[in-house]
Amino acid sequence: MTNRICLCHTDCMNYETVSAGDFGKSLRGIGLNLLVSDVIAQCRFLEAVFEVKSHRVSTDFAIVTYGDHVFQLHSDGAYHSNPMLGILPENPPRGGGVEIRMFETDPEDAVARAKALNAVILQEPTDKPHGLREAYILCENGYAWVPSRSL
Repeated sequence: MTNRICLCHTDCMNYETVSAGDFGKSLRGIGLNLLVSDVIAQCRFLEAVFEVKSHRVSTDFAIVTYGDHVFQLHSDGAYHSNPMLGILPENPPRGGGVEIRMFETDPEDAVARAKALNAVILQEPTDKPHGLREAYILCENGYAWVPSRSL
């Protein structure tokens, strides 16, 4: 189901039209919300490198889908009353220490697309002893995106 999220496997909602309240109530498990300096630019990067789909993209917010997984992007301005805003670093990179693993993306393909965008490649595709071939790509917000595939 493209652009849809299911609640209790019966009620489905469209990511493009769902209200903020209904979307929030639908989230389960572990969530990922990234604070970024430019939501639109971050969506473009993720779409180009990891072939994600971005929904409800605005200067303040986006819903991002990667396969069956959903995560969110928020701008600093959208976090005006959030306690996280006070601990954001003054200077980049803001995402230091965070690895976001994209297990369904070929590392060679992702690195080639990232290089076309002049992204920083922290590590070229490498076979690792834990059974994955992976690369490390740094986005302009300082998050390490790790395309990974089983060996």
